[in-house]
Amino acid sequence: MGPEVPLLNDYKQEFFWKRFPQTLLGGPRLKLGYCAPPYVYLHQLLLFLTPCMLGGVGTALYQVGMLGDAYAATLSGGLMLAVAATLQTLAQCVARRSGVVQRLSAQNNILADEEEVEFSHCVAPETVRFIVPGKKFVVNVVLHTLLAGMLCGLGTWYLLPGSLSALYGGMGAAMPVFALSWVTLCSGEYALIVNTPPETATFQPQDTYEITALTRPLYILIFIAVDLVYRLTDPVNELRLACQVLHVVFVVLPVLWALGTLPPPDALLLWAMEQVLVLGLGGSPMATNLRLLVMFLVSSSVPVSTYFIPSSLGVVLFTVAMGYLLSQDGSQLGALFGRTRAQASALSLGLKGLPLGLLFLAGAMAEGGLLHYYLYEPSAQTGINITHDGAPLEVLPSVGFQGPQAAVGYVLICLLLLCWGLREIQGVFLLGGTLRNPLYPRQTGCSQAFRRSCRGLRLAGYLRRVLLHLVAPFAMIAFLALDGSLKDLHTASLAVGFTRAFRMVWQSSDEALLQMVIVVLARLGSRGAPATGWHSLGTGVQLLVVGLLIDRTSQFISKLRFALTVIVTSWTETKQRRQSTSAMLVVNAVLCPLLLGELLLSALLSAPLLPLFTLPIFLVGFPRPLRSWPGTPGTACPCPDSVYYQQLSTRLASALRGAIACGALGAAPPGSHFLCRFQDRVVWLTLLERGYGYCTLNIKGLELQETSCHTLEARRMDEVFEAALVQSQMASPCRQMLNPHWGNTLTPRCALPVRLYSDARNVLTGIIDSHEHLRKLRGDYVKVLLWLLLQRCALRDRLTPQQLQEKVPLSPGANSSSSQHALQRDTQVSTHVAPSHSPSFSSSSSSSSSSPDQRGSLSSSADWLDDDDLFGPQVARRLAQPQERNFSLPGSVEVLSLYENMALSALPPLRPLGLGLPAADRGSGGGLHEATSLPTSHGHQQGQGQQQRRVSGPHSQLLPGEWQTAPLAPPQMQQLQALVPSDWFHFAVGRLLAAGGQHAVALLQEERDALELFGQVALSCLVALGLEAEMPSPGLVFRLYGGGAPWSEALDWLKGRRELHQLALKAFRYSFKLLFDQASLGPIDSPEELQATLDEYEHHWYIGTASDHGWQESVRQEKPFLFSLGHDLAMGTYTGRVLTLHEQLVYVGQVCAEGVRGQWANLSWELLYATNDDEERYSIQAHPVLLRNLTVQAADPPLGYPIFSSTPLHLACL
Repeated sequence: MGPEVPLLNDYKQEFFWKRFPQTLLGGPRLKLGYCAPPYVYLHQLLLFLTPCMLGGVGTALYQVGMLGDAYAATLSGGLMLAVAATLQTLAQCVARRSGVVQRLSAQNNILADEEEVEFSHCVAPETVRFIVPGKKFVVNVVLHTLLAGMLCGLGTWYLLPGSLSALYGGMGAAMPVFALSWVTLCSGEYALIVNTPPETATFQPQDTYEITALTRPLYILIFIAVDLVYRLTDPVNELRLACQVLHVVFVVLPVLWALGTLPPPDALLLWAMEQVLVLGLGGSPMATNLRLLVMFLVSSSVPVSTYFIPSSLGVVLFTVAMGYLLSQDGSQLGALFGRTRAQASALSLGLKGLPLGLLFLAGAMAEGGLLHYYLYEPSAQTGINITHDGAPLEVLPSVGFQGPQAAVGYVLICLLLLCWGLREIQGVFLLGGTLRNPLYPRQTGCSQAFRRSCRGLRLAGYLRRVLLHLVAPFAMIAFLALDGSLKDLHTASLAVGFTRAFRMVWQSSDEALLQMVIVVLARLGSRGAPATGWHSLGTGVQLLVVGLLIDRTSQFISKLRFALTVIVTSWTETKQRRQSTSAMLVVNAVLCPLLLGELLLSALLSAPLLPLFTLPIFLVGFPRPLRSWPGTPGTACPCPDSVYYQQLSTRLASALRGAIACGALGAAPPGSHFLCRFQDRVVWLTLLERGYGYCTLNIKGLELQETSCHTLEARRMDEVFEAALVQSQMASPCRQMLNPHWGNTLTPRCALPVRLYSDARNVLTGIIDSHEHLRKLRGDYVKVLLWLLLQRCALRDRLTPQQLQEKVPLSPGANSSSSQHALQRDTQVSTHVAPSHSPSFSSSSSSSSSSPDQRGSLSSSADWLDDDDLFGPQVARRLAQPQERNFSLPGSVEVLSLYENMALSALPPLRPLGLGLPAADRGSGGGLHEATSLPTSHGHQQGQGQQQRRVSGPHSQLLPGEWQTAPLAPPQMQQLQALVPSDWFHFAVGRLLAAGGQHAVALLQEERDALELFGQVALSCLVALGLEAEMPSPGLVFRLYGGGAPWSEALDWLKGRRELHQLALKAFRYSFKLLFDQASLGPIDSPEELQATLDEYEHHWYIGTASDHGWQESVRQEKPFLFSLGHDLAMGTYTGRVLTLHEQLVYVGQVCAEGVRGQWANLSWELLYATNDDEERYSIQAHPVLLRNLTVQAADPPLGYPIFSSTPLHLACL
């Protein structure tokens, strides 16, 4: 879509311009978009000015001297409390009334705007409900009413003219502040008790607990609290200046609320806890709100305890121990107690790592205690005499850096240089992504070759891990334990500073090392100078200040880079250039100081820089937690493709452990974002939390059904990765050393070998429509189905005789208490056939006699152990009562297991089977016959007419009897009899016998009629699926593969036998895969090769459709291969899809964190406030440099739409 797509459509523009004045004023709806009576606006205006009028009463009485300031404030607060209670009572009464009786008007237009209200008179219920909607909870009614009274009283005291005049030194400056401040106060009161306005600073998608109404009163009370502290304490110049500035800021609070700069209460609380935890207490941002709250409370107690410890040695031991324990992953406690054993291997301290953790803790405490006890010098400073005209005035200490601490300082400098250098060479680029690393391999086609090429880098990574995680923490503990400022720990600042320093040693070793080296360099540079100012703060406070400066400076640089990228690409990218772009660039150039001020303010507040509609129009977003979203990570919009990311997430997380530990992903602080690319898959990684030897990740998978915008940005991603990781012969050596995509928000970091599925799609033209290949399909189908039936028998053969007798009755009709009687009934044979007018069982009666709870399984023997009959009860199909016959076979033996204690002599004689011979007619005419496997001997046919019987003998019990009753004509079966391969059948039986088969396989080999039995079932399935034609059409093949078949009576019969239907469908899919392999790799000439191929299909392949539940489970279980057949409707071609599980290289790149936070802040504003949910809006269009479309997708629902999002994954990185 072109760049001139509207930012907001016409309807949304009208909606926005109705909503924004309401936000600016604090709630009054003065622009409705339809005609409303004047009293509606008058009521809102009076209610808006009510706090000012009531506060004016108290102010007037105070000015004339009738009341003191406290009494005047109390009077105004009491009056406001009464008004608020009256309004809320009225709103509740109207809500209760409207809940019982709903007024309907015949004049209402159902096509009118949903916000349009028909007003009848000035005090009508709809008028009251429109102006004062009321509260949802009774608790909020009481709380907001009391808060409104208190806010008005304190506001009156805060804005007394006498106090303002004393603060500013005259009424000239006080009166404008007084008048405009009451506008701010009125907007806060109106939002609290009348109607809450929609706020631009929206953190939660839904205001369930009515927290938004507290936003404006909260900030008003904060300003008032500072003023009360100034009035009630001794005058301090700094506090007086702060009050003067805050009174001016108080005037512009409505503008700040309208711009969305001030956060709502929930975001403010979470942001404040996170900033104190990270900057003041040395912790890390947390993955969830609950972890943040618990960690904040526990960490806050440590400096308090440190302050009251009398001994400096005790302080060192306590802070070292607490710093180490708090830097560990709290979720490992569950692993230690056995509650989360599944994740124990991913934690830094599981049951196996507990001794190592205790060893580290004991070693750190011993080192810190011993060094402090034996080598600690209370003062490492020398004195400098300050004289005036030769007369000494005072002696000031000078900065000294010598002794053991100086030696440790030099060690820290060397460690920093080594660790930084070893980390830099782990990635693709050096120096912030500008120069290419010559040591990083360029040929990344094969994962094994890549591993061999990276062997030297892995050794360097192991060395860095040892230096950073083992050597550096103990060196930093030695530096802190020998510091001379430990003698002044009984001050709050030093207690907090040293508590933070000892924790940072473990929580973030690389950042702590950098901060300590900066402090060391500052001391070396000012050695001998007077220890005043900076040098009098103490090491703990110095480290805190250095950490704050580094954090805010890095944020400012990142925000500046993001702003420049937005500004430059708005002109250089042709598709991003709008008609107003030149004007916006001129404005940014003219207001460059203002833009730099915004960047500085957003960096100081750690707030996102919000590009409005992702245009070069920048606002300071409200401060929020680093992960940007209020909920716990793990919410997604799942679809069938989510399973691929589910399989990938576990493997990718395992590969990322080593990459993060060795520094291949750079510094990777919490809040970092990474993109992973492999084939059509795009994975978004967010680093949520990090500590000593662990990190917490959230892995998101983006959609695979690529849109045009998604495709454009994915193509740019591929170009960026290929330019960095693939050798190019065209570019010159100098250009190969530079990053051609340095300005892109994506910076390639590394390539990781990951075991995942590669997706290959092939067009089957020339295979599925080839006559030569299709002619082989029927024969292959019969072979495969015979093989599957034999595998089914082998599966039953593995069960014990007791299981066969109790759990899996051999006779589908056996439902009596005596299994022996059931077996006898099954072995009886019908030797007489009723006359043609005798009633017979049809196929429909056969189906109706079966139990509706038929079940079948192809993959698990657990279904065979079900207490219910697998095939349901079945009526014995006999047309006449059979005659009892006893034949004695010489040399008969006892057959065990299948026939219990029955002698073979007790069985009826076995007769040769003739497939497709005539059976009894139905009625007087020909037609379909019930059983194709009931031929009789020619002698009996001549003497008694046609005879119908079931196949008898021990082999007849290997398959359910109802499988032998297909309603097919005997001539049709005779024509297909040649498809039954006797040699393949005997070969498959022999392989089963060689594999250790027992009685079932032995019976199959001994009985000649077994081939007839299995062949009859296979041909019945073939006809039921409509494969009797010699060469099926490609359309029929595709339908059958997907489970569809042309309707016939035989198909209904087959579907009535669920297990047989599943076997038939499975056999057809195997047959088509066999056809595909033979067309691609060559024909299969020997039974051994066919047996091996089918064994491979059974154990290593899933052959089906991508929509099957089994497909999803196979991906989760990491089946090595998956195959499916598809149809491209657009191209009119059939496609084969093969998923192969093997190790492949996944490219990983880092995304500019501030760019992501800024775009997510704009997304939150645009969707939650402007409600711009247009799928073709400008801010979601493709941007190849900012990767705007992918960034929007990766946002948490409901604003984003990732198809997979993992719960926080805790990885061990030690």
